[in-house]
Amino acid sequence: MHFAHPDFLWTLLILVPLIVWYILKQRDSYATMALSTTAPFAALPRTWKQYLRHLLFALRLATLACLIIVMARPQQRDSWRTTSTEGTDIVLALDVSSSMLARDFKPDRFEAAKEVATKFIAGRESDNIGIVIFAGESLTGVPMTVDISQLLSYLQNLSMGMLEDGTAIGDGIATSLNRLKEGKAKSKSIILLTDGSNNTGIVAPVTAAEVAKELGVKIYTIGVGTNGNAPYPVRTLTGRIEFESQPVVIDEGTLKTIAETTGGKYFRATGNRVLNDIFEEIDKLEKTQMDVRHFSHTEDNYMMWAWLALGLFTLELLLRFTVLRTIP
Repeated sequence: MHFAHPDFLWTLLILVPLIVWYILKQRDSYATMALSTTAPFAALPRTWKQYLRHLLFALRLATLACLIIVMARPQQRDSWRTTSTEGTDIVLALDVSSSMLARDFKPDRFEAAKEVATKFIAGRESDNIGIVIFAGESLTGVPMTVDISQLLSYLQNLSMGMLEDGTAIGDGIATSLNRLKEGKAKSKSIILLTDGSNNTGIVAPVTAAEVAKELGVKIYTIGVGTNGNAPYPVRTLTGRIEFESQPVVIDEGTLKTIAETTGGKYFRATGNRVLNDIFEEIDKLEKTQMDVRHFSHTEDNYMMWAWLALGLFTLELLLRFTVLRTIP
């Protein structure tokens, strides 16, 4: 048996001082009468009513105890399951360079990527996930964790301009691999999302992919950008941001090589809907396996105690005003 509010059971301790109070009270509860001698009464036998009069107090305590148990809400729980779950370690590496503000996605590439990443993470409750951001350098946003609320909160508050501008794809992979070392799952993968070509950083992307292969880490690469031209942000001489149509240039060759080297897969996202479909496909490829789902049934079981309390209280009243009635 389980209790929904087990703390109420501590209230049963109130029965102890009540018992002490009752014992002390009994010392002074006998009627007195002035007599020259009590010798004639010494041989009188005690009746059964003298012993049963304490039953009234016992019934009152039992009633109180039952009411306390009712407040604690006893529950009957039926649960049977045989579950075998193997979690997956995933690092989400997001490009946060200024080109991610291009508006060939709605409202832009950056916000579209955050939206689908949020949906992806929200559906991976059994996995150990980390977030790495990269531009001209790379940074661990969230270390490996199963705390989905922490991951979603970071994505919600993630903004542009946190790193030096540029696209260091190799460094982003290297930082992601360092985070995956902390994980203990057999399956490890990186989802790398970028909209450009590697133009800075210390580690070459292909070199990072070779290291990932040796560590048994799959890399799913996503090239973000429409075909043709897209409105890119350009800072004017006055400091204002304007959008100019420029050709979309993504180093698909390098991204394909990274994916193929590690046993992953390359995707090209040309719009919001396609990007969403890509994450759904990756979600299926790296889905956590569960043999048997959990099943449990909880049902309140306090009515028995409520009826028992009512019965004890009724019995006490009947005895108090009938066979165990006191005068006066």
